Amino acid sequence: MTLLVSDSIAQRVQRLEIPFNSFGVDPYGISQKHLGLFFSLLDFFYHHYFSVGVTGLENVPARGRAMLVGNHCGGVAIDGAMVVASMFFAMDPPRLAEGMAEKFINRLPFTSLWSSRTGQFTGLPEHASRLLEDERLLMVFPEGARGTAKLYSERNSLVHFGSGFVRLAMKTRTPVIPFGFVGGGEAVPTIANSYTIGRLFGVPYIPITPYLVPAPLPVQLEITYGEPMTFAGTGAEEDEVILGHVEQVKARIAELIEAGRKRRRGKLSLDWRGATPPRPASSKEHA
Repeated sequence: MTLLVSDSIAQRVQRLEIPFNSFGVDPYGISQKHLGLFFSLLDFFYHHYFSVGVTGLENVPARGRAMLVGNHCGGVAIDGAMVVASMFFAMDPPRLAEGMAEKFINRLPFTSLWSSRTGQFTGLPEHASRLLEDERLLMVFPEGARGTAKLYSERNSLVHFGSGFVRLAMKTRTPVIPFGFVGGGEAVPTIANSYTIGRLFGVPYIPITPYLVPAPLPVQLEITYGEPMTFAGTGAEEDEVILGHVEQVKARIAELIEAGRKRRRGKLSLDWRGATPPRPASSKEHA
């Protein structure tokens, strides 16, 4: 099946403030052609399948360096894809959120090509630093693979945060935009993770759901972006200082998750009240 790129998506790709050359490729290898196909696929999931709700976009700068930092959930990288989609479809002008992907992504032939062509690079400090120095928008999940491995009962919790993102933000004088992602745990309700099967496919684990496969369900997702957080310093401070900043970001993300949960519950309640009530059974049906 050939995926067609609509005129509206092609125009938004053209509006990205990225220095593409005459071949439609930027200095990092990001391709306009691949972006068009990528966002054509995300369009359906973002607008229809998940009907993503987004709040706080005014907190994301229209241009210049910034770091989107949020929670992982949902077994697979639904959260990252929907954050990237929100920056492209809801921002004006659109922005490309460039993610710091797990290292195993670039060991897989197909995903390696597509991730680099769409701006999702291996999460190495030198990659992240260079992107920020070039005034790009970086997307970071400090929980790493530990975050996506959360089980259904843990879906709105936070696990250990790495501290490298704070040192990087301080070193490059980059504002941190915290965000809370809600609904991923319902989209892929993980009841267990198979690390053995994961090794066979070259990935950390395979999520196991009640229906066995980690195919996402069409549930309502919410993303809440918070106000920018800035931390003075050089990034070479003592661990105690850095970890204090990490805890501040983590606490703010927890608040944004709770705000998203409340908003999501309200929407689901409205949807239920707006639904057609069940038809009362007739006397014959009771018989």
